[in-house]
Amino acid sequence: MSKKMIGLLIAAILVIILAVWAVFDSQKEDRALNKMALGSTVDFLPTDEGLAKGELAPDFELTTLKGEEMRLSDYRGKAVILNFWATWCPPCRAEMPHMQTFYENQQDKDVEVVAVNLTTEDRGMTEIRKFVEEFGLSFPIPMDVDGDIGALYQAFSIPTSYIIDREGRVLHKIVGPMDEEMMNGFIEEINEEES
Repeated sequence: MSKKMIGLLIAAILVIILAVWAVFDSQKEDRALNKMALGSTVDFLPTDEGLAKGELAPDFELTTLKGEEMRLSDYRGKAVILNFWATWCPPCRAEMPHMQTFYENQQDKDVEVVAVNLTTEDRGMTEIRKFVEEFGLSFPIPMDVDGDIGALYQAFSIPTSYIIDREGRVLHKIVGPMDEEMMNGFIEEINEEES
């Protein structure tokens, strides 16, 4: 075998090794993203949008499914779970019964659920209304018809939720579905910080 052939063979082996490494590395990244999708809290990085932990949650004004105007700042003085969802999202479907039960149990405790529908990403008003009726949702459902609020809150994977304290500061970002126990834990954390 000539030196030229050996050189080509070594180069080919190196290319194969690099390709295998790149595939393995991307699978490792996918596993990390899948872990995040199971309802884990996400570490905050400072951003221009004010989404850093401890910063005031950016205010917004939207119209709810019932046709009422609402602002996030209307809920100052209450702990808020700000949720972003769509009807086609299976984890959103899994989370909603927990969110409704949590809401019913917390109504008299200065706690609010605000579930922003990512309307530009959803399947139309008929499907949204059917979804809300199916799960008996009674908390406010603002409609993000332009997609601006979902983008502002970086709701790139849904459901995405933010835990906001009674002063309007962002405490946690959760990517993936939550259950009632998780939601109660976040509210207990807020209550302990205020004590």
